Amino acid sequence: MSETTSILPLVFAGLMALSLLMYAILDGFDLGVGILLPLGDEAQRDTMLASIGPFWDANETWLVLGIGLLLIAFPEAHGIILGELYLDVLILLVGLILRGVAFDFRAKVPSDRKGLWDRLFFIGSLMAALSQGYMLGQFVVGFQSDLWSELFSLLSAVCVASAYTFIGGSWLIMKTAEELQQRVVSWVQACLWLMMLGITAVSIVNPIISPEIFAKWFALPQIIVLLPIPLLCGAALLGTSIYLNRLKHRNDEVVTRSDWIPFAAAIVIFLLSFQGLAYSFYPYIVPFEITIWDAAAAPESLAFMGIGVAVVFPLIILYTALSYRVFWGKATELRYY
Repeated sequence: MSETTSILPLVFAGLMALSLLMYAILDGFDLGVGILLPLGDEAQRDTMLASIGPFWDANETWLVLGIGLLLIAFPEAHGIILGELYLDVLILLVGLILRGVAFDFRAKVPSDRKGLWDRLFFIGSLMAALSQGYMLGQFVVGFQSDLWSELFSLLSAVCVASAYTFIGGSWLIMKTAEELQQRVVSWVQACLWLMMLGITAVSIVNPIISPEIFAKWFALPQIIVLLPIPLLCGAALLGTSIYLNRLKHRNDEVVTRSDWIPFAAAIVIFLLSFQGLAYSFYPYIVPFEITIWDAAAAPESLAFMGIGVAVVFPLIILYTALSYRVFWGKATELRYY
């Protein structure tokens, strides 16, 4: 195997992983806002949607990019994974479409009809979050269909939806103020523990179902090198919990200076969790069956497609960064439409 043949699949796998991580963080928070939407009154819902209005549509670009890289760079794995998760992907797409329709129609209907589109936006967000969590659970168990695997996948669905709700609530803490911000704190506290349950469950199940993963994490010297990952994740969870408890008793000026902390902590937790998951399954792209190199397209195809990726990927990063820079700051209902 030549050096180019060996490196190109790894580069594409890394770009695909980065795309999915960016999607989980960026679209994760606006899915979370959608799940929290029914808990606010009409004025608060306007502000909640205003906080994601400039971003939510572009955030989904990362999912398209990740799936596109899977298709063009690893066509065999694409067929297997989407074949196993066909119904779940369908539910995900229906949820995302429902969100888009509800968001646009809500902006155009009279005030007394907004409630219907708010409920549909919530349903679409919940469908998308639960389907992604279920797919993650199925990936972790190697697409098994026995009772315990199904139960674990259902638990994963609930916990991933809670993780999205947690990061969505953390986003709202950063983007809102006063009464709505204080209400969001209570919502985020409830989701924190379910997210912690999900991270713990995946951490336990991974080494149980695979001796290879067990050896990766618990053999020496790996266990010493990898120990900071769970410790930092636990510290971020604990620190966020303590901060949220204190947030209710702080004055507005202090809150405004530090309200970015929960969202930053949520990003750290997502990064560490994703890093642990990627390390557990590397070098497999289909768990325990097909490696990155076995599933990769021909080197000539990867080299040709790499030219396009080298142009598109930086552009997506650039306009994502620019949009967040332009619309930074507290959200108001005037920014919604």
